Amino acid sequence: MSTPFRLDQRVALVTGGASGIGEAICRTFHSAGARVVIADIDISRANALASELSGSQAVSCDVTRPEDPARVCTSLHRLDILVNNAGIGLVGNIEETDPADFTRLFQVNVHGLFHMTRAAMPLLLASHGAVINIGSVAGIVGVKRRFAYCATKGAVLAITKQLAVDYPTQIRVNCICPGTVDTPFVEGYLEKFHKHEKEKVRAELNQRQPIGRLGRPDEIAHLALYLASSEAAFVNGADFAIDGGWTAA
Repeated sequence: MSTPFRLDQRVALVTGGASGIGEAICRTFHSAGARVVIADIDISRANALASELSGSQAVSCDVTRPEDPARVCTSLHRLDILVNNAGIGLVGNIEETDPADFTRLFQVNVHGLFHMTRAAMPLLLASHGAVINIGSVAGIVGVKRRFAYCATKGAVLAITKQLAVDYPTQIRVNCICPGTVDTPFVEGYLEKFHKHEKEKVRAELNQRQPIGRLGRPDEIAHLALYLASSEAAFVNGADFAIDGGWTAA
């Protein structure tokens, strides 16, 4: 029997791949045999990661600029897996949300996914590839004071299902919806909004998941590996909460 969940000979592009969940996905895919293209606005960090993963490639890419995804995809001869991971967050209810910040969140989390996926479609159609969108529990349930973030992640989930309907036999498109994961993303949130009470808020974040802790990036990455693999050939248009029981409570 062959070893399951292998990605040998496949090319995977991961946006926001230089840190956090994206980095974990790059490492996991590389271990499974894929050639990884690490796309990030932080090219120095992407280069550092690429130097650790033999055969991988770092590319500078701002997903909000249509020309960047187009340039990256034009440079590739093949693409089997696209992971739309790049994203930003925002704290605030509708009254606290500045219109410019609302627009910026959509530019990164939704427009960026659109630009990258659209640019990658010819390659993905040629390879009968897989798209994995990194959504959030915030796209499934309402999260307090995350008005804009919930709106964008709800859009990511809707885009996932729509693409699966339009291209049911040509590509597979699925969405991972993590709870709170222990990443630099969370550390940045604590530093910006709770600088003087980090440990208190960190404890609250842990308890927000019924399992009593934050998720780990590698746990998200291994779900992504399954969805990218041949073992998931019958999985399409699905969303997967990986949240320590948050959305079940």
